[in-house]
Amino acid sequence: MNQDLKKTLWAAADKLRAQMDAAEYKHIVLGLIFLKYVSDAFDERREFLSASFSDKNTTFFLPDPDDHAAALEDRDYYTMANVFWVPEAARWARIRALAKQAEIGKHIDDALEAIERDNPKLKNILDKRYASAKLETGKLGELIDLISTIGFGGGSRAKDLLGEVYEYFLGQFATAEGKKGGQFYTPASVVKVLVEVLAPHNGRVYDPCCGSGGMFVQSEKFLESHGGRADDISIFGQESNPTTWRLVAMNLAIRGLSADLGKSHGDTFTNNQHPNLRADYILANPPFNISDWWNAKLEGDPRWQHGTPPAGNANYAWLQHILHHLSPRGQAGVVLANGSMSSNQNGEGEIRKRMVEADVVEVMVALPPQLFFNTQIPACLWFLAKDKAKNGRDRRGEVLFIDARKLGRMDTRVNRVLDEEDVEKIAATVHRWRADGEVAADEAYADVPGFCRAVKLAEIAEHGFVLTPGRYVGAEATDDDDEAFNEKMERLTAQLAAQLAEGTEIDRVIRDRLGELGYAI
Repeated sequence: MNQDLKKTLWAAADKLRAQMDAAEYKHIVLGLIFLKYVSDAFDERREFLSASFSDKNTTFFLPDPDDHAAALEDRDYYTMANVFWVPEAARWARIRALAKQAEIGKHIDDALEAIERDNPKLKNILDKRYASAKLETGKLGELIDLISTIGFGGGSRAKDLLGEVYEYFLGQFATAEGKKGGQFYTPASVVKVLVEVLAPHNGRVYDPCCGSGGMFVQSEKFLESHGGRADDISIFGQESNPTTWRLVAMNLAIRGLSADLGKSHGDTFTNNQHPNLRADYILANPPFNISDWWNAKLEGDPRWQHGTPPAGNANYAWLQHILHHLSPRGQAGVVLANGSMSSNQNGEGEIRKRMVEADVVEVMVALPPQLFFNTQIPACLWFLAKDKAKNGRDRRGEVLFIDARKLGRMDTRVNRVLDEEDVEKIAATVHRWRADGEVAADEAYADVPGFCRAVKLAEIAEHGFVLTPGRYVGAEATDDDDEAFNEKMERLTAQLAAQLAEGTEIDRVIRDRLGELGYAI
């Protein structure tokens, strides 16, 4: 899907938003996109079956033409191909035909309810809020006409197209929502770093604060790019926000991914939906620095193996929850605020010290600024492992530090992205250090001043168990220009003086011009 089409869709959708908050409008738009996709997939399967029933060379051939109409309404023919059964009342052609009616919101709610009723996987998942949506008269019909321009045909390509639309809209909604947007959306380039470093080939993948499911989608893409299949991994997730919990379920359903998201939404700390899970891969972007997470019943929780986290900040609660749910050879990647690497408030420093001494911290990555839509708080990546003798060479007693703050490029005036080469640079560095077979055997790891360095635990202890990469990687190597210091200072001082003089002259000219126009400053 080209960028112009995506931008056109967003501009048109955003224009229709009127007075509705982006946080609510998000579910209106994405719900309709979901409905359009499942209906298109159903219609495409229906056309295939119709042709196959008349073709003697197919396994679906039906010799009696009178049987064809009934067979086209047999749900088994659809579900066997992993296509959702869409009852007649929920098919897009009917929705579009009713788009200009005053009761269109109720028709959509009824359609979604019918789809849920006939597809157990979607039970209580679809967000039925259209009849009560606060849209101006006719706006919902306009939105239906807009989404009708998206054609989700072409088999697997349709799934890719839908994924692109979903990801683009989620990113745009994150920008529109501001602070709240980050609660459901992690920038794709950050997710790619986590996935490429962890390389989830098979096993159980878990996200304890899964938002819209970006970690799971990228894990599937990683598998496919490495010749694997989606069913090589088992997906487990949890989400506390009820509407976002529905969103991730939809996001996975449209891709045909099965997932255990718990019986309902729920707080990960007080209502853990997967208490017995021990995952092979955990990927998470918890909300930064949550201050109101504590509950008295968490006192003495077995998850706090390295110390009880402070009630005023959940960062070390997330880290320990994730460690608790790792399998013996499991690996985790976690996005947290930079303060988590050095804070000594309320016992955080002691918990970090115990984690380092327990040798569960594997890699620390300092990220560049402005990657997130919702916050300017600098962020970092923690990579954890229960046993650093597994998944590569024996790395016990050692932590890899990567300072990636200079990577990336500005994609907009306010947001930075990591390009593929940036992601590859970080991931390849980790894989070389691990010697885990993800890069060529002859590509040995080497420290790079200013970027990466492998550090022994004893040195980390000397630094008070602070885990900020910039403290360990040193300064970037620079070429010696052979210019004497005194000569360079004289040259640069003269250059600065000339530039200051030029600035003064420009300032005078501006003042004169404004004075001529009657504006004295």
